[in-house]
Amino acid sequence: MAESGDSEALARLAAEACDDRKAVDIRLIRIEDVSSLADWFVICSGLTDVQVRAIARSVEEKLEAEAGRRPLRREGRTEGRWVLLDYGEVIVHVLTPNERSYYDLESFWGHGDQVRYVSPAAENTGRPS
Repeated sequence: MAESGDSEALARLAAEACDDRKAVDIRLIRIEDVSSLADWFVICSGLTDVQVRAIARSVEEKLEAEAGRRPLRREGRTEGRWVLLDYGEVIVHVLTPNERSYYDLESFWGHGDQVRYVSPAAENTGRPS
């Protein structure tokens, strides 16, 4: 895995890309101490399959443009209900609300440190994103 600070920066960049497409309830979960799968999960929701695909595309574009990174693996883009982008140390999950509720990744990975992403714009206005 990458150094912890590098992987956290990549996870935050992915969360920003999710926020750029108005993703709902963006969570970052640090799993490096509890799993060898990755250092971080970024989990968010898109309200429709079209939005889920747009969010995933935004993550891919931003991470390639700003970090020079492309996903090692992609899953679920065709269906658009749960798109997974695997960057090695960071895995991004973009789900519809029904899929997110059903699989409940936050509970499954509840032993990892969880952080709710707050966009810089919301921090400036004092409102959550």
